[in-house]
Amino acid sequence: MRLTRTALDGPVVVELEHRADDRGFFARSFDRATFAEAGLEAVVEQANVSFNHRAGTLRGMHYQLPPATEAKLVRCTAGAILDVVVDVRPGSPTRLQHVAVELTADNRRALYVPPMFAHGYLTLTDGAEVVYQVSEAYTPGVERGLRHDDPVLGIDWPLPVAVISDKDAAWPLLEAGA
Repeated sequence: MRLTRTALDGPVVVELEHRADDRGFFARSFDRATFAEAGLEAVVEQANVSFNHRAGTLRGMHYQLPPATEAKLVRCTAGAILDVVVDVRPGSPTRLQHVAVELTADNRRALYVPPMFAHGYLTLTDGAEVVYQVSEAYTPGVERGLRHDDPVLGIDWPLPVAVISDKDAAWPLLEAGA
């Protein structure tokens, strides 16, 4: 695995290092020791799969507060998505800034999302499937979210949002200067 830091302190792009032969290739997609050595949360509490019928499906922007903050390792296993993370750490010099990474079945990249970063994605293809490894169980009482179209965040989504849950569409807007 190759771990590449992003413009924000915390999120990391995880790329596979292929060991190829005439059968195809083998690659390690997660290694607890490598993650821990890099200062990344290395616990996996849950593994989740999300399948999306249509391009333009938006899921997010979700995060959990203490005591149930969660790190995620997100990989697109079919189709393509634009994966976006937003820094929501109190007092962070990059608070409310975001990073966007295209994850596809072809590029096989993953994105490590640290605790206290809101996470969401927009499907770029029909039939996009996303796999998450998550460090903490889903805890509804501490779940929070940001609006994908909040002008304070300034996220440039490459497609119009065609499908979104009522819950994700209803997160409150941030106040300018928040």
